[in-house]
Amino acid sequence: MTSASVAPGRAQAMVLAAGRGERMRPLTDLTPKPLLEVQGKPLLQWHLDALAQSGWRQALINTAWLGEQIPARFGRCWPPADGGALQTRLELSYSMEAHDFGGALETAGGIARALPLLADCFWIVAGDVHLPGFEFSPAAMERFAASGKLAHLWLVPNPAHNPKGDFGLSEQGLALNLPADAPGPRHTYSTIGLYRREFFGAPHCAIPAGNPQGIRAALAPLLRSAMDAGQVSAELWLGDWTDVGTPERLAQLNQQPSS
Repeated sequence: MTSASVAPGRAQAMVLAAGRGERMRPLTDLTPKPLLEVQGKPLLQWHLDALAQSGWRQALINTAWLGEQIPARFGRCWPPADGGALQTRLELSYSMEAHDFGGALETAGGIARALPLLADCFWIVAGDVHLPGFEFSPAAMERFAASGKLAHLWLVPNPAHNPKGDFGLSEQGLALNLPADAPGPRHTYSTIGLYRREFFGAPHCAIPAGNPQGIRAALAPLLRSAMDAGQVSAELWLGDWTDVGTPERLAQLNQQPSS
């Protein structure tokens, strides 16, 4: 990668922070959405704090829109060595998609771009969701690694802005690619998942590791393909979760008592 800063070892987590945040304008005209604050902390910091509290050592952040602001805010180590009460600190690396390709590569394209810097199994979370009680549990990672599945997703009850949901969930804990009119409940993908590097290879993904051509690709078609092959497990998360997609949702979060 021409502009990704490589931390020692491979990252056990990737935080997606490259989106433009069009629906958040004008708040995102001068600030990338993951740096908008909820209860005094940037959205992205909530994830970095949680990853550090769970004991992870390396995380990678991809950027595009106003992306230089993110490494300027968080640097190469979080929390900073001169502050913070967390004992574990994250070594941070960055995949600067705007620098390399002029803009964001979408979710699958961005992950494929970062793949050489990611561990064999790794967390994915979007930088613009807020779920203060979620734990990036090492035990969950161990269960996933032993399962042989290509991905494990956390689903949430459908919010008002996504009433039909995204995926079904079987009694056996498999994520299901159900048509919108299929019987049975569908749930919303929280954007938190565990992934195996093999997920981003044949037959589900045709983008070469490192994505040297800067192919832009969404994640959902890959997930549906892997679900049809029975390779994606899932569980429900019933804690607080907000897709901070509009200024109104951000304002509502900031009106709530501090978490």
